[in-house]
Amino acid sequence: MANYQMKVAVVTQYLAEQSDPDQGNFTFAYTITITNSGDVPAQLIARHWIITDAANHREEVKGLGVVGHQPFLRPGQSFEYTSGCVLKTPQGTMRGHYFCVAEDAHRFEVEIPEFTLSLPRTLH
Repeated sequence: MANYQMKVAVVTQYLAEQSDPDQGNFTFAYTITITNSGDVPAQLIARHWIITDAANHREEVKGLGVVGHQPFLRPGQSFEYTSGCVLKTPQGTMRGHYFCVAEDAHRFEVEIPEFTLSLPRTLH
């Protein structure tokens, strides 16, 4: 039986130079590496994000591919991309799913575990 799996790793960064805290705009970048950890080649077709800020304002984002790509990954191959979002609060979370289609036409979802977007802690 085929193994359909993708591993998702996330690194986040606060972009102070693109933020305006006085106006309630906090900009974050996130770099995602998605690796085909299964045994069947598969293509990432679409994404679905749920973005929630500290005031519990929730936004859903759906679309084809990621940053204009629909990467086809053979077992062991990875695709890395960087994107971003703007929150109205200094912290929030993102989670979601990727929708993939394997070479054998099997469709499957890859969960993107919740991760935190937050201003870095500063020492005074």
